[in-house]
Amino acid sequence: MNPTPQEDQARAALRARQGMGARYDAPAAPAGDMLLARRATAFFARKLNELTDAALDLPSSRPGLPRRHLIVIAGYQARMLAELVAWVREGQAGPPPRRANVEPDEIAWGMTLPSHALRNLVRHAVVHLDVEWRDLSDRQWEQTVTDAGGVALSIRETPMIRARTLREIVMDLDVGVTTANLPDGIRL
Repeated sequence: MNPTPQEDQARAALRARQGMGARYDAPAAPAGDMLLARRATAFFARKLNELTDAALDLPSSRPGLPRRHLIVIAGYQARMLAELVAWVREGQAGPPPRRANVEPDEIAWGMTLPSHALRNLVRHAVVHLDVEWRDLSDRQWEQTVTDAGGVALSIRETPMIRARTLREIVMDLDVGVTTANLPDGIRL
């Protein structure tokens, strides 16, 4: 997905307003996929904010899973991707110490978080991931990292992985979102 001319103009205007000290995505970053991931993140955040704390424990459309379970996955997936991207950005040698998926013990622990802590987990992990993406160089966007389980993950694919996960989760939260009423900016 490539940015539209209007999006390119808006980006240029924003950079002019922010000035010389602001940092931006590398020119080789997958701009369209990044935009999609960021829009999916914003849409997910809006739906999460619409839920009351009590509503977090209501069932999702996934049999046997409360909404809280899916929200934990959303938060920990952002954290996991941020850690893998940071591994590449920092030039670490060898495989990272974790797998490229959210582990069951993380989900079990995250399910015990109070509602405000769960919301903070999601917010902080999202910011961390976005910062890690933003700080990648052109060369780093082309790298692949092999996780602790031997699974290869292309850094360039991480924004689309994130967008797809959030799209699936927001539809499964059972908050009235369907493929038909997803915003155009996050339809895949």
